[in-house]
Amino acid sequence: MTVSDLGAAADTAAIDAAIGDFLADRRAETGPLGPDVAAVIDELEGFVLRGGKRLRPCFAWLGWVGAGGDERGPGAAAVLTACAGLELLHASALIHDDIIDASPTRRGRPAVHMALAGLHRARNLTGNPDAFGTGTAILLGDLAQIWADVMVRASGLPPDAQARVGPVWSAVRSEVMYGQLLDSFTQANGDEGVQSALRVDRYKTASYTVERPLQFGAAIADAPPGLVSAYRGFGADIGIAFQLRDDLLGVFGDPAVTGKPSGDDLRQAKRTVLLATALELADERDPAAARFLRARIGTDLSDGDLAAARAVLVDVGAVDHVEGQIALRTARALAVLEASDVTAAAKERLAAMAIRATRRER
Repeated sequence: MTVSDLGAAADTAAIDAAIGDFLADRRAETGPLGPDVAAVIDELEGFVLRGGKRLRPCFAWLGWVGAGGDERGPGAAAVLTACAGLELLHASALIHDDIIDASPTRRGRPAVHMALAGLHRARNLTGNPDAFGTGTAILLGDLAQIWADVMVRASGLPPDAQARVGPVWSAVRSEVMYGQLLDSFTQANGDEGVQSALRVDRYKTASYTVERPLQFGAAIADAPPGLVSAYRGFGADIGIAFQLRDDLLGVFGDPAVTGKPSGDDLRQAKRTVLLATALELADERDPAAARFLRARIGTDLSDGDLAAARAVLVDVGAVDHVEGQIALRTARALAVLEASDVTAAAKERLAAMAIRATRRER
C-alpha cells in the first residue's frame, strides 16, 4: 500500500486493505498445510472483513495523528499496518466471547463456532459437529491473536517506535483477558453490583477499544506524558460510554440492525451496568419488579417476559440513568479532548468518533 492510498484519514477501506494484504501473506505461508486449513482461514478472513466498525485501528491512527504523526509521510503505511493489528486482536476476542456466551450469531451471520460446525456437517466429517466447531473456533481465535502480534511486529515501524509500543501492546492484550476473566467470575458469582459491572467494562471494553489504542498511536509518535494522560482520560470515559450503549442495544436493539438477537443479555443474565442499575433501583422503588427480574433473568424468556423485563428497566429509571451516564461521560471526555494538545485536525475527528460510538444503533 502506498501513502497516497491512505487518503486524509485511515478509513475502513484503508484498514481493510492492510488486513487483506497481511492475510494474503498468511495464505501463502499456510498454503502447504492443505485445503482444510485454507477453509478455516477463509472463515477468519470473512469474519474480519465482512463487518465491524474498525474503531480500535481508527482510534490508534488518530492517537498517532493527534500527537503529530504525518498522515502523508513516508512512515504512514507502517503505522496504519500496526494499527490494523488491533482489528485482529478484536476478532480473536469476539470469536472467544461468542463461544463463552453461546451466542449463535454475530454481525447478522452465524458466529464462527457455529459456522465451523456447519462446515463439519456440510462435509459429513466424523465426530460431533458442535464440538468440532467450538474447538476449531478456539484455535482460530488463538491464531487471530498470534497474527495480530505478527502484524504489529512486522508492520515496518522503526525500532525505536517498536520499543515504545511494546509495553502498550502487551497491556492491551493482557487487559482484554483480565476483563474477560472478571466478566466470567462476575457472571458465575451472580454479582449484582454496579461497580463490579463497571470494572468489567473498564478492562473488557474501555481499555482495548479506546484508551489503549489511543495510547498505542501516541507511543508510535513519542507523545509527551501530558498528551498520553489526556488520551487515557478521554479513552476511559468514551470506552465505558460505548459499552453502556452496547448494554442498551443488547436489550432494546433491533436485531436487523445490530446483527445479534435482542434480549440475549437478559436471557444469559449478563451482569451489565444496565441490569445492575435496574436491580438496585427496583429494590428501592418496586420490590415486586425486583423479584420478577431476579426470577426471570437467566431463563429462556418468552416474548411476553422479555417485553415485561424491558418495561421494568424503563419504569424503574435504569434506562434513563444509563443514558445519563453515557451523556455525562461523553461530555466529560470531550472536555478533556478540547483542553488537550491534540492536533486540531485529529481533535475534530476524535470528537466525531466519540459521538458516533456513543450514539450508535449497532
